[in-house]
Amino acid sequence: MRSRSLLLAASVGILTAATMGVGAQQAEPSAAERAAESRKLTKSFAKQLRRELVQAMEAGGPESAIAVCQAAAPAITQELAAEKQWSVGRTALRLRNPANAPDAWERAVLLKFQDKMKQGADVGELEVYETATQNGKPVFRYMKAIPTQKPCLTCHGPNVSDSVRKTIAEFYPEDQATGFSLGELRGAFTIVQPLQ
Repeated sequence: MRSRSLLLAASVGILTAATMGVGAQQAEPSAAERAAESRKLTKSFAKQLRRELVQAMEAGGPESAIAVCQAAAPAITQELAAEKQWSVGRTALRLRNPANAPDAWERAVLLKFQDKMKQGADVGELEVYETATQNGKPVFRYMKAIPTQKPCLTCHGPNVSDSVRKTIAEFYPEDQATGFSLGELRGAFTIVQPLQ
């Protein structure tokens, strides 16, 4: 009788350890969890970049902000990418920096964002995520739309000053990113998470 009780207790202990994950591999995050982490990272990216640009604007005007953006945005991108071991960036259909050109998947998502806006969607709420294949490997892809906000119009709007245009041309000779209106789709944050 006692040996049966010990066997039962041992079985319960093994079952409890297995259900609690002791000695078992941790489950991969779900798509919703990956999207939530991506959303959090894009908010962090936007906040850091906004802080850098506001400080530059206050210190030296929009011309100074253009120079800071050219250096700060890639630095922030690299820092966040290294922290998470993800690919992190920004892209758009009308580019300021040609290095941010969208790949085929990103371009399709940006066009989808435009279509949804034509149907009345709020650009600030637009996001897409899915599991895809990139370079023959499974990845989780995420994009979050960037709306054109009032401060953006100084360097991206329809009435950019001559001095700002001159500074943009110095840093971005192939610029296509002016003429935007308030609330228009400016571009998107884009994240690629490798999957095991």
